[in-house]
Amino acid sequence: MKLKKRKIKYSVIFFLCWFAFLVILVDGVLKFQTLVDYFGSYAIVEVALLLLVFLPTLAVYIFTKE
Repeated sequence: MKLKKRKIKYSVIFFLCWFAFLVILVDGVLKFQTLVDYFGSYAIVEVALLLLVFLPTLAVYIFTKE
């Protein structure tokens, strides 16, 4: 299997920037505990945040031209 270095590079850059943005947003602005109180479950908030990071990263990987 040949690695597609360009696609991986852009996906990693996007992942790091998006992850940092969500960390600042959730920890600094929205407060994680407020989200847990609003949704009622720690697991739901964690899964939602993970999906908000991984799904766009996967989309960047898929749609990046080689």
